[in-house]
Amino acid sequence: MKYVSFLKLICFGVVCAFLATSCVKEGPMGPAGADGTDGQDGMDGQDGSVTCLVCHSGTNLEQKQAEFTMSAHSAGAIAVDYAGGRASCAPCHSHEQFVQTMTLGSVAGDITNPSAWKCNTCHGIHKSFEGIDYALRADEPVTAQFNASVTLDMQGNSNLCAVCHQTRRGGPSVTNPGEETFRISNTHWGPHHGPQANVLAGVGFEEIQGSVPYPEAGSAPHLTQASCTGCHMGDFNAGQGGHSFIPSLDACNDCHGTSLDDYNYGGKQTQVHTLLVELRDKLIALGVVEGNDEEGYHPHPGTYPTIYAQAYFNWIGLEEDRSLGAHNPKYVTALLTNTIEAIDAYEGQ
Repeated sequence: MKYVSFLKLICFGVVCAFLATSCVKEGPMGPAGADGTDGQDGMDGQDGSVTCLVCHSGTNLEQKQAEFTMSAHSAGAIAVDYAGGRASCAPCHSHEQFVQTMTLGSVAGDITNPSAWKCNTCHGIHKSFEGIDYALRADEPVTAQFNASVTLDMQGNSNLCAVCHQTRRGGPSVTNPGEETFRISNTHWGPHHGPQANVLAGVGFEEIQGSVPYPEAGSAPHLTQASCTGCHMGDFNAGQGGHSFIPSLDACNDCHGTSLDDYNYGGKQTQVHTLLVELRDKLIALGVVEGNDEEGYHPHPGTYPTIYAQAYFNWIGLEEDRSLGAHNPKYVTALLTNTIEAIDAYEGQ
């Protein structure tokens, strides 16, 4: 009985304590404490339109367009009129072909109303919208068309140039290795026009052995120390550089530490021009080439010793590079010298 009474006493005490605390009213709030120190202000974000105006401001865009009208690309006379609508000539002969190929991987078919290149031929949809994002449709190394195992890396933005400015065909040593004769089937046979990337990279031509060694592929100073854009798109001045794509003499002189008024650095263009004419005249005498300076030159279809076809491939490719060796002097000189030696040796047998 005493034990039970003791428990009752404890329970009664707990209930009283609960009731006492629940009946206590909250007193008035005390005065506010002193304000804390101010936090650091955040930085204002950049105006979203500022990045766009790097390129798209009226003055800048109109300047680029004015420069571009000086470029053969804007006229399209070199390519669009003849092959701009042909699906087989994709991706390079019209604005429509290039955009389709870059975005879809191929063209859907022949194009009925092809047009020349324009701003959004090369510049597509932006990726990052930063000031350095020029929305180029290609800037990664390019697979060579003449040989899928070869990669042409012109360095960054210059890779866009290599998409089109490369050979489309391989020479006899690639397509007909080991054969003693080669048939030139039509007047358009050859490496195709505009093989500048191959010349710069030092690949894709018929490297006939001779007295002049070939430099290592990819070692040309104009590839390792300069670039397509560095030489052809330097600061626009005196009608050169920028979006005219006309090689900038200022850029040449800055790199070479010279003050030349042409591109004939060290007389290399004179030397290469002499070799090109010599090789052409030999091919004309052999009946491989026909034509003249006014109407142009082309191969005469027929079956020839393979060395003749190799010689024509090298001659027409280096002729249509149009730099007279400036893109890669050592490689071009080796090709022409060794080819001429091989022709002379074959004829002397």
